[in-house]
Amino acid sequence: MSRRVFFLGTGSSLGVPVIGCKCSVCRSGDSKNTRLRCSVLLELEGKVFLIDPGPDHRFQALRLGIDHLDGVIVTHAHYDHMGGFGDLKVYSKEGKKLPCLLSGPTFSVIRRQFSHLFTEKGDESPLFSCQILDGLFGKTTFEGVSIEYVSFSQGGMQVTGFKIGDFAYISDIKTYEPELIANLKGVKTLVLSAARRQPSQMHFSFEEAFTFAGTVGAEKTYLTHISHESTHQDLEKLLPQSVSPAYDGLIISL
Repeated sequence: MSRRVFFLGTGSSLGVPVIGCKCSVCRSGDSKNTRLRCSVLLELEGKVFLIDPGPDHRFQALRLGIDHLDGVIVTHAHYDHMGGFGDLKVYSKEGKKLPCLLSGPTFSVIRRQFSHLFTEKGDESPLFSCQILDGLFGKTTFEGVSIEYVSFSQGGMQVTGFKIGDFAYISDIKTYEPELIANLKGVKTLVLSAARRQPSQMHFSFEEAFTFAGTVGAEKTYLTHISHESTHQDLEKLLPQSVSPAYDGLIISL
């Protein structure tokens, strides 16, 4: 069976182009410099999983022709990663709830923000079946697929990273505990967020990202969550051979 990753969006929280911005990246005619909010589609073991239903999901789904999901994985509750959660109700068909995998803190925010999708006094939903992760690090089975999960904090919000076999998806990372690195050993393909060349309080810089990737030991790393401060071409020249900038529409095989 094919094991593939489809990059639906590779942009930071504002996307690229940024509304009202006249910089050369936002005005670029190169499609690789147009970045929707960060999200990927995983094709694994005959199943199709979405990681992060951001606010651009409807457009991403229409563009790629996504009409079926076997499950949804949510990394955390910032708007640019879960703002399109309400659009997922179209995938609950013929009375079958759409399975969702997420942490307790992430579920609490989604339950509050999308209260109309849940029962008035409980955590049940007629549309979604939510599997809540136990603890900060661990292993679980989600729709027949074995998944390991790790946790870190971004600005006080718990974020979850996911490892499936020798593939890992780590987004919105800045600070972390040594346990995270230990849990990511053995990863060959890493998707990792990095916003820009300059350091920031909330995200890895490009240099911090490829240092992290080297510590993990990943053979190939794809950067995502990229701001409007760098063109795709600039990043290809800047990054080492083992690290590549992802772009919307990129498909990689695992």
